[in-house]
Amino acid sequence: MTPAHDPHRVWTRYVAIGDSFTEGMSDADPEREDRFVGWADRLAHHLDSVAERAHLPFGYANLAVRGRTLSDVVGPQLDTALTMGPDLVSMVGGGNDLLRPSVDLDGLAQRIEDAVVRLRSSGADVLLATPTDTRDAGLFRALRGRHAVHAANIFTIAHEHDCFVVNLWGMASLRDWRMWSEDRIHLTSEGHRRVSLAALTALGHSTDVADWSTPLPAPDRATRREELREHATWVRTHAAPWIERRVRGTSSGDGREAKRPRLEHFRDPAQAPAPHALPDA
Repeated sequence: MTPAHDPHRVWTRYVAIGDSFTEGMSDADPEREDRFVGWADRLAHHLDSVAERAHLPFGYANLAVRGRTLSDVVGPQLDTALTMGPDLVSMVGGGNDLLRPSVDLDGLAQRIEDAVVRLRSSGADVLLATPTDTRDAGLFRALRGRHAVHAANIFTIAHEHDCFVVNLWGMASLRDWRMWSEDRIHLTSEGHRRVSLAALTALGHSTDVADWSTPLPAPDRATRREELREHATWVRTHAAPWIERRVRGTSSGDGREAKRPRLEHFRDPAQAPAPHALPDA
């Protein structure tokens, strides 16, 4: 079973590892044009506030890079994360592997479990996330079976190793195309906001559950027609380039570095000075 919810639990060294989902793609950073925010940064803000109320310092690093497969997440990213002495690590990877024509779901689960064992042995708590339910996701509906198996594997791993889980599969609000950016792969800012609150809830802290879990009102016919037009545009501008990259064996993250590669004090830029590096654990 997942850890008991403790509203007084405070983490002070949070590291996020993963791919574009955790990098925060499509959630524009108002402070920097070359960077995204995302659910993990938003969660870090919440955890920072919890630590501040407890009069404790808080550090955060985000090592996620778009396009990365699980081999990088549980390899170099995990190795780097462990050197930071984290007390909480969110590890959400495997999404790019699930998109590939052939994927070994059992092998994927085993590598995630091995990584979880390493993290738990270090003393860190672990936050995992299921994939979303693609039931209403057009062309991505074909992935529903894979996502369901992977979600079951994530819950099993969490049960065996006392991890926290963000149940994206069960978030009906994310089955609405309006929660997704024009590429249909990455969340909008509203989607990232909701996931951050779902993650905070999964970690045992109180939130307004209805705020992040309630689906948007049903779209009218005009909105539905707009969706169909945008789908045609998506095929031309996003699906085709993605397929081309797969054929060439390249990734959107080639040559990119992590946006927050060091464990730093994390404060809202509008309310605090620039972050500075924390000492090694």
